[in-house]
Parts: sequence; structure tokens; C-alpha cells
Amino acid sequence: MKHILLVSIFIYGAMVLGQNNTIAVGEKLTFTAAYNMSGLMTEIAQVTMETGQVKTSNATLLHLKCTAATYTKWDGFFKIRDLYESYVSPTSLTPYLYKRDINEGNYYKFMQYTFSHKTNSVKSLMRKKNSKGETIDKTTSVKINAGTKDIVTTIYHIRNLDIHKATPGEVQNFKVIFDNEEMVISVKYVSKETINTAIGKKECYKLALSLKNKDILKGGTNDNLLYLTADANKIPVYAKFKIPVGNGELKIKSATGLKN
Repeated sequence: MKHILLVSIFIYGAMVLGQNNTIAVGEKLTFTAAYNMSGLMTEIAQVTMETGQVKTSNATLLHLKCTAATYTKWDGFFKIRDLYESYVSPTSLTPYLYKRDINEGNYYKFMQYTFSHKTNSVKSLMRKKNSKGETIDKTTSVKINAGTKDIVTTIYHIRNLDIHKATPGEVQNFKVIFDNEEMVISVKYVSKETINTAIGKKECYKLALSLKNKDILKGGTNDNLLYLTADANKIPVYAKFKIPVGNGELKIKSATGLKN
């Protein structure tokens, strides 16, 4: 069940990335997460993506926060309480600080990245528990490529793409740092498609996702999809994914505080 939030909610050409014209402070998106259990797609958790504003002594930052929690009736089977968050420039969405706090069953892991874009590096703090239950901290410096981001920031960056300028089949790649390693997420524009959602009937951009040289995502072109509304907000309303231990879906439940 590990990596469910990473998979659920997870380039330059026609889809050009510019300034942030899509994400507002106070936006809140709520989803139901379902997983295929014994052949039935079963809703097991709620995923929330929300934004806020944080003022420091030097700047005002946009706080991007993603949480996942199993519904109470599933906690006895496999309890998930995950938190992913990033602090970014409100205009360019450049990340400065990223935190990941994972509590899944008996598994616990905390990661923190402090980005230095001048040196193309990340100061990483990893905190885990050993077999004795003792907390162990490990700090390291990781070199990254220019433009590499964390997974949360990447999700919001994708929503800022000028997808309306793309042609079907066009692919763009994003470099993402995860577990102190860089990986490449490929996003392919497939087509426009109208689907029914909990917030109404929506014309959407249909995107196919894949990871290069990683086995987190399985299957073919139609197994890992993301649907964004074909409007100025580009709300993620539906996603489907296939991972080594099964497949699942993410469906929009509510959307408030939208910018446009």
C-alpha cells in the first residue's frame, strides 16, 4: 500500500510552463481514494490537497499540503496517515522546503528537503525507526539538476501547463527528487474527454503518466491516467493507477477556494 498517495496524485514545447495563473491561496480539493480489493474497487481513504500562505522574515510563501487518511473502518486492516507538504514561491512555484511524514501500518518515515537552487543541491534529513523502535536521523546533501522539484510541487506545476496549446501525443518530462533520488515523470497529452464527476460534468484534458527507470507504476498507456478540467483552474478530477500490488482510483469529492 506504500506509495499510494505518491501515485494517486502525481518539458518544454507547446505545453509551456509560465507564471502561476492557476493556484490560489485557500484552495481545497477533496478526493476519495479507492483500491481494488478482491476484484472490487473499494473506497478506503480520503485525500485532501489544500493551499495556504506562510510569511517568513524574508518572503511570503505558498504552502502546498497533501494528506491521506484511511476511513476509520479500514484502520484496523491498514491504517494510513500520510502528509506531504511543500513551501514554494507563489508566482513561480519554485520549491524551497519540502516535508514528507509517512505513517502506514507499522511503517514510519520522515523526509525533509531544503532546496538550494544556486548550488543545484538539496539538504536532506531522513528520519526512520529501527527494529528496536529507536528513531534514527540521517542528513546528507544531494546534487540535483536545475529545475528538479519535489513531488508535491510537480503536481501543482502540471496544473500550470498551457495544455490547450498541446497536440495529442506530445510528451514532457519532469525531474523529481524522491527518497534522495532523482526520477523522471513523463506526462503525455492524450486528448480531451468529457466525464461525469461529483462536481459536475467536466470537459477534461486526459494525460498519461509514466516513470522512467522506476517500477512504481505498472501497465501500459491507459493504466495510469490523470484528468484535469479543461478550464483555467485545471482541477484534477479523476486519476487511475496501476502499481505492483494492484490498481486504484482517485475521484474528486469537492473543490472550493478556486482561483478562477
